[in-house]
Amino acid sequence: MNMYDVILKKRNGEELSTNEINYVVEGYVKGEIPDYQMSAFLMAVYFQKMNKRETVDLTMAMAHSGAMLDLSNINGVTVDKHSTGGVGDKTTLVVGPMITGLGHTGGTIDKLESIPGFKTDLSIEEFIDNVNKYGMAVAGQTSNLDPADKMIYALRDVTATVDSTALIASSIMSKKLASGTEKIVLDIKTGSGAFMKTEKEARELAELMVGIGKDAGRKTVAVISKMDQPLGRAVGNSLEVKEAIESLKGNGPDDLMELCYTLGANMLVMAGISKYIAEAKDRLEMTIRDGSALEIFRSVVKAQGGDTGVINDYSVLGEAAEIYQVKAKKSGYVSKINAKEIGMCSMLLGGGRKEKNDNIDFVVGIYILKKIGDYVEENDVIAEIHSESKESAKAIEDRILASYEFSTEKIERGSVIIDTIV
Repeated sequence: MNMYDVILKKRNGEELSTNEINYVVEGYVKGEIPDYQMSAFLMAVYFQKMNKRETVDLTMAMAHSGAMLDLSNINGVTVDKHSTGGVGDKTTLVVGPMITGLGHTGGTIDKLESIPGFKTDLSIEEFIDNVNKYGMAVAGQTSNLDPADKMIYALRDVTATVDSTALIASSIMSKKLASGTEKIVLDIKTGSGAFMKTEKEARELAELMVGIGKDAGRKTVAVISKMDQPLGRAVGNSLEVKEAIESLKGNGPDDLMELCYTLGANMLVMAGISKYIAEAKDRLEMTIRDGSALEIFRSVVKAQGGDTGVINDYSVLGEAAEIYQVKAKKSGYVSKINAKEIGMCSMLLGGGRKEKNDNIDFVVGIYILKKIGDYVEENDVIAEIHSESKESAKAIEDRILASYEFSTEKIERGSVIIDTIV
């Protein structure tokens, strides 16, 4: 068997065997297959796709490329939540504390690292200890957990092969399986700010990942949600941490809280802690009203070395040098917001990575004041740019304005939830 033949076979649209897929993953992790051949293989998969059996085989090969975690020392049922990614998605920061005490979870990195001192490079022992003590922990991927995914994703990122259904499914599910979690809740996003641009694509990905989870003996549920505008109002690391804390204080945006309650309720039902979704949502709402979710968040921040002063004093996170107001050029109801473009603008400010090793500026970002369904008068402030300078803000102002569309007719916001796949 050699890599040339495997690339040629997939390039020609043929189905790969389990042995061939194992050969590719094992060879790449061992350094026997060079980057240029793996890049060619990924491009062939992108264009010719993989069927379900191939995708399951790829997922399992990646999951077993390193250590398989044993979480049996965690008390109770372990439930993990994963999102396919979206603009302004800070659900883990809200869902985790809400379900803690009712269940166990693990979850999100860059945003929490904007809290001074917050440590995410936990050992397995520290991770398990924190979950047992506080009900949740947030940790980065360890070097020996699913190394194939880390290596392959780095290539996908620079070869324009990220948005492939088979590669997305195998990347996410291989990490979930290797992490040892018993139950998995997936948030599959669709819209302008998601990898899956259409509901059809999102449903296909959701059904594929739920199927992979079931085949591996892990109960898996997927919630399909809208990403046709930024989730909540904050886009950018420290801005999203502030919004998450405000949500835990009971001041969360409606769309963010609707999604958090839906994801959290599914986690509680899967864990057997609640029997029905409606009952589970009631219990989650109570954790916000009685302050227990906020206290869990405080405990986790303290346990992982973060400055708990952030909960009552947001200046702990630092502040952007410039807060620049973006004003509407016309009147009307907001009908569309290009979420991807808003996310790109935040990245250009320094809030995300253009290259793998770029440093992140935690305080920059965009705060959305007007969302779909809101009425806007000309010269109303529709967004704020938090940037290092007025010049950097003005450089993206026109892109933010162009991401908005307006209608003379009133627009209904509708639910952020599309469907749940079990």
